[in-house]
Amino acid sequence: MTPQDAQAFLDENFAPWVRALDLTFTDLGQGTATATMPITDQTTRMGDILSGQALAAMADTIMVFACFAHYGEVKPVATTNLDTVFLRPGVGTHIRCEAEVVRAGKALLFTKATMFAEPSGKAVATATATFYLA
Repeated sequence: MTPQDAQAFLDENFAPWVRALDLTFTDLGQGTATATMPITDQTTRMGDILSGQALAAMADTIMVFACFAHYGEVKPVATTNLDTVFLRPGVGTHIRCEAEVVRAGKALLFTKATMFAEPSGKAVATATATFYLA
């Protein structure tokens, strides 16, 4: 799966509110996915800080694509849990999310993601999730 394939699948299959995050895939590897999200008026809260909901949705979405990259194709996965830790305010021009599959079993995939504010490169949040392979 290429970043272009991932972008097309996202644009054609995900909910409008996820597409409204304006995620852009930059890399997909063996069980990894990286994407960016602009920080805009629609995703910030009071104080021009990126909302936690936008960060959590980004992490969940990019970890789904890390699962796809693990298999080399789209397979139906469902989030069974998502844990997000916010480290510092999300400020800057955009957020970069790097996600990876940590372990894949027969029915469950364990993933993690780190989100970085750009242009500073500082980590603003981490997330872990478990996905059920449907």
